[in-house]
Amino acid sequence: MIHKLKVENLAIIERSEILLGAGMTVLTGETGAGKSLFVDAIGLALGARADSTLVRTGAAMGSVEVEIGLPPRPGLFDRLSELGVSLPPTSLVIQRSVSAEGRSNARVNEKLVGVGILKSIGQGLVDLVGQHDHQQLLDPAQHLSVLDDWIGALAHSQRHVVAEVFSRVQTLKTQLGQVRKHQRDRSQRIELLRFQVDEIEAVQPVIGEYEELGVLLNRLLHAEKLARGVGLALAALEEDDLGARDRLAIAQHEVQNLEAIDPLLADAIQSLETARVTLEDALHEVRKYLEQIEPDPERLQLTADRLDQLKSLRRKYGEDESEILRALHSAREELALLEDSDVTAEQLEANLAVAEAELQAACDRLTEIRKEHLAPFGDLVTSELREMAMPNAELTAVLSRIDPSAEGQDGAEFYFTANIGESPKPLARIASGGELSRVMLALKIVLAGRTGAPTLIFDEVDTGLSGRAAALVARKLRRLAETYQVLAISHLPQIAGQAHRHLRIEKQTLAGRVVTKIEEIDGDERVVEIARMLAGEEIGESALANARELIAAP
Repeated sequence: MIHKLKVENLAIIERSEILLGAGMTVLTGETGAGKSLFVDAIGLALGARADSTLVRTGAAMGSVEVEIGLPPRPGLFDRLSELGVSLPPTSLVIQRSVSAEGRSNARVNEKLVGVGILKSIGQGLVDLVGQHDHQQLLDPAQHLSVLDDWIGALAHSQRHVVAEVFSRVQTLKTQLGQVRKHQRDRSQRIELLRFQVDEIEAVQPVIGEYEELGVLLNRLLHAEKLARGVGLALAALEEDDLGARDRLAIAQHEVQNLEAIDPLLADAIQSLETARVTLEDALHEVRKYLEQIEPDPERLQLTADRLDQLKSLRRKYGEDESEILRALHSAREELALLEDSDVTAEQLEANLAVAEAELQAACDRLTEIRKEHLAPFGDLVTSELREMAMPNAELTAVLSRIDPSAEGQDGAEFYFTANIGESPKPLARIASGGELSRVMLALKIVLAGRTGAPTLIFDEVDTGLSGRAAALVARKLRRLAETYQVLAISHLPQIAGQAHRHLRIEKQTLAGRVVTKIEEIDGDERVVEIARMLAGEEIGESALANARELIAAP
């Protein structure tokens, strides 16, 4: 359940904070006031794509913070534990920010997380239905997932089985295809692969050694020059009649003799001491380096030869040792496959036949599960539709046979009719906008809780509804609020009247800038707002009376 939503510098929202509770909350306001912006803000917090155009003009960054109470679900706790979130938490604080340059970051209980993880968490916490989501009903490809979501764990478990077996079948087909592809030129391919394996294994490249050998070769090539230069440096420091070390010691001695006269020389003495110690360290390092530098023609030749070998491998197999070793691994695998290709082909064919039989059995079982639930699903959705001023409505789900895939061997499409005596036809072809809205709401009602999300958000899904149908839909939403937290963004006074809490949003102009103001209203203020939704700006006594009736309606 969402407890609090805080938004800063998103579009026309400068700063706003909403406290939410259980039951049904409605958010109303004139078109353009920013109602849907709050839904966009929640979506952003739950992993929606960050868009720099959302950032308020003149602001460096926009941000959203959502505090969500957690339902007691072990699966969700396991996921949060993997993220390092302290458990058991009673709530999550999700923070998402987006800069004017388009950069964004997300945090869950102060822990930085990726957007993909944010999405996976959010899907189990909030079910958000936008005003255009009913368009998914026009795509039959989406209908199968809706049916499986309603069936629940039984369907999803079997889909997982199907997906695993289907993946195994695809792998075996790929392997078999590779074997058959190379059978015609098997001997030539084996010879080439053996040469590649032998060539790379003979060199035995080590990751990173090319660069190290380059440095060593350069040192060996210039060993005499390096030794001469470092020797001169060492002589300048200590081997002249009066080297740097002796000069520094004399200076330190002279200044120390003067400290008794002026204590301010203490810092200078300390600096000279530090310089002397540093010089001794430098002398040690220079001597150590000089001892290591000496011409070594044999090592020089070995290093140059090794570099030539690695250069040759790089030209043939990859830009660095990592790619060369990957090429070696790939060549070994293919060689092993080809050297035993006759037996392997027979084994692969047998394994493929077994896997395809398993896939068919798994698909058949998934089809059985779906068929068993078709009628109950259709009856339940139909029942909900008939309670929304569509007394003759009927919705059914029809399965069709398709080629096996990771989702089974079924296609699904919703068939619908709103009129008595008319046989159901594909929903996408015949449903009006208002009918689609009611079908979407009916589906959300029957699916509520199937995904475990305790919060349902409806962003103007009442498009196309009015009169009695709107009143019936409003009561449906209130009924949902007995079990779930419901937030509805709406223009319909019938829905506003059924809410437990009413939030009003309006635009104001401050210092030449448009800002959004949101507040909870009750009592007479709420009556006036619902009357405005009924009658527009000219609010009369009849509109006020109707508003009171809507609020008092059961």
